[in-house]
Amino acid sequence: MIRELTYREAIASAIGDELEADPRTVFFGEDVGAAGGAFKSTVGLLERFGGERVRDTPISEQAIVGAAIGAAIAGLRPIAEIMFADFVGVCFDQIVNQLAKYRYMTAGQVRLPVTLRMANGAGAGFGAQHSQAAENWLINVPGLYLATPATAEDTYRILRTAVQCDDPVVVFEHKNLFGLKGTIDSTAPVLPVGKADVVRSGEHVTVVATQQMRHRAVEAAEELAAEGIHIEVIDPRWLTPFDDAAVVASLQKTSRLLVVQEGPAPGGWAGALVARLCAHHFELFDAPPRLLTSPFTPVPYSGVLEDAWLPSAPDVADCCRELLKY
Repeated sequence: MIRELTYREAIASAIGDELEADPRTVFFGEDVGAAGGAFKSTVGLLERFGGERVRDTPISEQAIVGAAIGAAIAGLRPIAEIMFADFVGVCFDQIVNQLAKYRYMTAGQVRLPVTLRMANGAGAGFGAQHSQAAENWLINVPGLYLATPATAEDTYRILRTAVQCDDPVVVFEHKNLFGLKGTIDSTAPVLPVGKADVVRSGEHVTVVATQQMRHRAVEAAEELAAEGIHIEVIDPRWLTPFDDAAVVASLQKTSRLLVVQEGPAPGGWAGALVARLCAHHFELFDAPPRLLTSPFTPVPYSGVLEDAWLPSAPDVADCCRELLKY
């Protein structure tokens, strides 16, 4: 079936299709049932599947992740929601010391097919404690797959991939993208884990960007095209595992790299990508690779300051122009 859905509707559709496909799948989290989710991204699931399979939980992220781990060990395939990605800090031990390591510590005897969903990112005026790009907190944790879908289509297919995966997957859903529309084909195959998307082809600069930054990079590409500058925009879609090969193939054409990351640079996926590429493919660069990130401050609450804190499409375009001076 092919439908036009928003990013938030694609979330509910993917969860519903997986609940329908496999009776072992269950879904729970804070306000996901009766209220239809804090961002209305799970509307109708409780009515469709009932309280045994769609459950509202207490306000306890530790309990939510702990219950998901236990359910997976017992043979279920849980989907658990952490309302805001920032709340990963509350259940960090369960995620990094239990969920991520259980298969390793049992020598593969036990797998944990757990999908953790969480609303991510800045730009919606939620303030410093509810607006962070929390994926960077987990990129150095072995045992987790990390997904960052930027479109309704990718959200639907990646969520279904995550639920069908036999290992833990953390899916970051960007709050500022919930209203984006896309065409969803429920019969299309799930997306492979770790496969990037070349969003736009070009030969002058390779721009790697996720989620909200992907869309700003595309906007910059349209501005630059009017000047005869054609940038290649790559959306990794997955941060772990990362599709380095897609970026290398692009660099073989462009020889220039800009990585755009929402959030401060230290400890981020963008810097890690640049380090890997410089270590293993230094000969491909005709100019120093560039990072475009947010300042090293908390996310401002003021709308004007929050806008200034986030990398913009003009910022992306200016960095590309600078790279072409080499």
